Formats: sequence, C-alpha cells, structure tokens
Amino acid sequence: MAHVNKVHSVRTIGLVARELDKTEDEIADLALGMDPEDGLIWVYSPEHEDGIMAFTYDGIENLEDLIADQEIAKR
Repeated sequence: MAHVNKVHSVRTIGLVARELDKTEDEIADLALGMDPEDGLIWVYSPEHEDGIMAFTYDGIENLEDLIADQEIAKR
C-alpha cells in the first residue's frame, strides 16, 4: 500500500501570524526548531524563490503550544 499524505492544505506564515495575533517575525522565531514532522512546510513560488514558511493544522497547534509555554515562562 502506498503512503498517503493526509495534509490537504497549509496556511502561510502571514495568515498564521494574523490568526494568532503575533508578528511574522515572532512566528518565525517560534518555528526555528520545527521540522516537517512538526507541521512546518516551505513553499516556493516565483514571488518567494527563497521560500516562505507555511504550517499544517498540526503545525499551528504546535505553535499555539509554544506560545502558551512562552506565556507561562514569563510569569
């Protein structure tokens, strides 16, 4: 049986930043240690030849956990 990729969509870093009320730089810093297994995908296009971060649903959940951890650490 062939491997089936269950990811059917991703959201760009700009959209995720807006949804999580963070800047793109804050999201990029949080995502530094993330891998594709964590939900980080790089998307390339003529407009983004160097790539732009995008996140799967699981990736967004991981970012939310990282944000929560940061907020707890600030207390």
